[in-house]
Amino acid sequence: MAAYDRLPVDLREWLRQAALPWSSRSALRVWRSALKKNGNDQAAAQAYLSQLELTTLKRDLRKIWGVE
Repeated sequence: MAAYDRLPVDLREWLRQAALPWSSRSALRVWRSALKKNGNDQAAAQAYLSQLELTTLKRDLRKIWGVE
């Protein structure tokens, strides 16, 4: 829980609504990468995480249920 508490506020805000159980370490790694790619735009970084999560959910949906 301490690792979660040390995350940036905007990342914690995004994680509260996330559909997948992100680890603090992986969320922070992706967050930093997204900020770097988007010129420190936090809204764009949150959108990137949402898109990444959606892609993962779609992949898992096909893998588990055979649904497109």
